[in-house]
Amino acid sequence: MPEAKNSGRRHPREPLVKKIAALLVPRGSGEIYRKCRELLTESWGEPERESAPMPFVWTNYYEDISPELDRIFLSYPGLHPVSELADWKLESCRIEKLTGESRRVNIDPGAIDGARLLLASTKGQAQRVYLRGGIFCEVTLCRRKGRWESFFYTFPDFRSGAYDKWLELVREDWKREAKENSI
Repeated sequence: MPEAKNSGRRHPREPLVKKIAALLVPRGSGEIYRKCRELLTESWGEPERESAPMPFVWTNYYEDISPELDRIFLSYPGLHPVSELADWKLESCRIEKLTGESRRVNIDPGAIDGARLLLASTKGQAQRVYLRGGIFCEVTLCRRKGRWESFFYTFPDFRSGAYDKWLELVREDWKREAKENSI
């Protein structure tokens, strides 16, 4: 069956979201972070918000990057169709490769709206839905009863609540922009 052609117009029911990037960078390596941020800015524009570095102590899975890592979040202005999430992940993989001969950062793009935090991944799991181009997506956190809530599969760092204040600021940005754009 032939693929449906996208007319370039967003379906009226497609959610508009805030674009974020969740970075893992070697602690104390400002040069690597600056290079990554510069590459992201070239692709996605100047970030609207940037979190302070937060120690990432939840797993040694990313030890190939560095034994000591910081999590830094960036959010971007505007509201974007959620269907672009796969493109953001493909671009983040390209940028990761530009940071050094071996991977020097981990970039997980995501999306925030009033109800959820979505994260894109190249790894399939039972809770992840295939989007396209080798990219999957999961609802990592949801908003319920006025707070962020996790699921059994949510990464421990996101489950901990350590990022909730920053995520809430971006959610408030989404709410303001959604109201301004009457969505």
